Amino acid sequence: MTQGFDTLQVHAGTAPDPATGARQVPIYQTTAYVFRDADHAARLFGLQEVGYIYSRLTNPTVSALANRIAALEGGVGAVCCSSGHAAQIMALFPLMGPGLNIVASTRLYGGTITQFSQTFKRFGWSARFVDFDDEAAVAAAIDDDTRAVFCESISNPGGYVTDLPAIAAIAGKAGIPLIVDNTLASPYLCRPIEHGATLVVHSTTKYLTGNGTVTGGAIVDAGTFDWSASGKFPSLSAPEPAYHGLKFHEALGGMAFTFHSIAIGLRDLGMTMNPQAAHYTLMGIETLSLRMEKHVANAKVVAEWLEKDPRVDYVTYAGLSSSPWNARVEKICPKGAGALFTFAVKGGYEACVKLVDALQLFSHVANLGDTRSLVIHSASTTHRQLTPEQQQAAGAAPNVVRLSIGIETVEDLIADLDQALTAATA
Repeated sequence: MTQGFDTLQVHAGTAPDPATGARQVPIYQTTAYVFRDADHAARLFGLQEVGYIYSRLTNPTVSALANRIAALEGGVGAVCCSSGHAAQIMALFPLMGPGLNIVASTRLYGGTITQFSQTFKRFGWSARFVDFDDEAAVAAAIDDDTRAVFCESISNPGGYVTDLPAIAAIAGKAGIPLIVDNTLASPYLCRPIEHGATLVVHSTTKYLTGNGTVTGGAIVDAGTFDWSASGKFPSLSAPEPAYHGLKFHEALGGMAFTFHSIAIGLRDLGMTMNPQAAHYTLMGIETLSLRMEKHVANAKVVAEWLEKDPRVDYVTYAGLSSSPWNARVEKICPKGAGALFTFAVKGGYEACVKLVDALQLFSHVANLGDTRSLVIHSASTTHRQLTPEQQQAAGAAPNVVRLSIGIETVEDLIADLDQALTAATA
């Protein structure tokens, strides 16, 4: 029987602890696991049996979280790791190699742009940044060395909504996977796999955990991509020397990517999520739908108020009827356009800095997706390392402030913004 989202967010991936009957998932704070006998150990190490060996690879608490996120996203499997940035590396690791490239949206979190444009060079990988509203440009950027297309469902910091079915069609025609960062939407607002995504990545630090306590990342596999069709993905289709010539896709089918990410990705990169972080995130997910409804409702009210304020030049929230991305919301995010957006303050850079300093209820932090409302001036912080042209393309121009709207009483949020705007534009 197919279960509803609210049921899955509480129950998926978990059951009472078989040893004690504990209803909440225990924190399995252990490094290693006792094997039944030598044959059991050999079968685990040979990928002939699923089980626990060492917590760098798998841990029962972390596995429960991975299974829950996979269920919420509609994937066949998931892998959890130490951060959202780790999830991006883990997602690309089986696909890439020296001389290969990805095609990525210009509208990405500043840290992601830096990771893709600078750090990836050390691996011999490269990224081509394209405006994903220009579908012809996306298709033209793909060549024989392209191994993935990457975008955000709702982009950070502007809150733009990507036309996922259109981008998925382009990637599909080229025979390469579409990877979608679904952090800002969460699976409650958007399920990219239903729109053609191959892999979905998350910074679980944000809305999934929802309380600003722990960092984490996740990669969810749709289980539908044919890794053996083109010969472009030998890590998944060719014999793997470390496992006596095992061909992951041939042997494991739709679970090939998930098992490869554990057996090789976590084994060798070591970007492991700790069990306590998984526990906090499991508890956070139990209220995901309730929180997201409040986040979205508050964001819409605040955005509409800001749009009418004469001290504000413009607001980028896709949930506004005036937004050029508003028509996509119903198709891509039918339950709402998220709760992160920017607005431009009259007075430019200096006025933005004054506004941030004057806010009292909003917390000035480098995070988003918290129950608390958060603010940051992206051009001087999260997107500081980008060129002015890159900042503009990413939606982080010097005259804009990014808001992550929380679940407080919305009148209190508006009152705080009102007094801060007065201070900033006096």
